[in-house]
Amino acid sequence: MNKRRQGNDFEGLAADFLERQGFKIIEKNFYCKMGEIDIIARQENYLVFVEVKYRKNTAKGDALEAVNFNKMRKISRVADFYMYSHKISSDTNVRFDVIAIEEGKLKHLQNAFEYIPVC
Repeated sequence: MNKRRQGNDFEGLAADFLERQGFKIIEKNFYCKMGEIDIIARQENYLVFVEVKYRKNTAKGDALEAVNFNKMRKISRVADFYMYSHKISSDTNVRFDVIAIEEGKLKHLQNAFEYIPVC
C-alpha cells in the first residue's frame, strides 16, 4: 500500500472517531500552495484544525514528536488561508488538535498547540 493511500485510510479513521465524539467534519485534506490540513471540523463554537500522524511503532519517535515547530507554523499559515478564502471571521474561536495513531492506538490531543503568528 502506498503512503498516500495509507495516510488517507488513517485520516478516515480519525475523522470517524471525531464524528463519534460529536465533531462535524467540514473538510478533509484541504490543500493550498502553503501546505495541507488533514481535517477541518467544528466542535461546539470552535473551528478545529486537525493534524493526523501515524506511526507503525515508536522506533523513529512517536507520532506527536512529528508535529514540530515548523509543522505547527505551516498548519497555522494554511489555517489563515482557509479562513481568509472561506470568509471566516478572525473572531472565530480556533483550536489546533493532533490525532496520533501508533501501535494500533488512537490518541486525541485537543489544543495540542497554539497558533504561530507570522513573524
